[in-house]
Amino acid sequence: MANVRNWKGGVVRRLMIHKKLTLISTLGIGLVIVATKALGTPSVVPKAYAIAEINVTDPVAYKSYVDAVTPVVADFGGKYLVRAGVVVPIEGDAPTGRFVIIEFPSLAIARSFETSPQYLKIASLRQRASRSRLFLAEGSSSH
Repeated sequence: MANVRNWKGGVVRRLMIHKKLTLISTLGIGLVIVATKALGTPSVVPKAYAIAEINVTDPVAYKSYVDAVTPVVADFGGKYLVRAGVVVPIEGDAPTGRFVIIEFPSLAIARSFETSPQYLKIASLRQRASRSRLFLAEGSSSH
């Protein structure tokens, strides 16, 4: 009879240990998954946008600017989203002239484009051929 009790007690103890180990390993796997998601997710850098309202005063000179600036925009990872298309006013006055939006990978890159020697060398072409309002805007980091 004592052997049966010892055998049952041993089985119960082994089952309890097995349950505890299963619980500990499940919790450990859960922690690894949470940590991987928290630490493994790269931070999202918001995109940035160069926005311009341009009233062209000299179309021939402005064409020279467009031809010169396009490859510089591309060199900085810029992508034209809007380039002189139709603007439909909803509230207030629509911009007069051209409206341009260029997307850049980040605000830092957009700033480096605007202050780069390549761009500064040709910006005077736009300034002589138009009146412009230009600004940079950082996009939302939530996608």
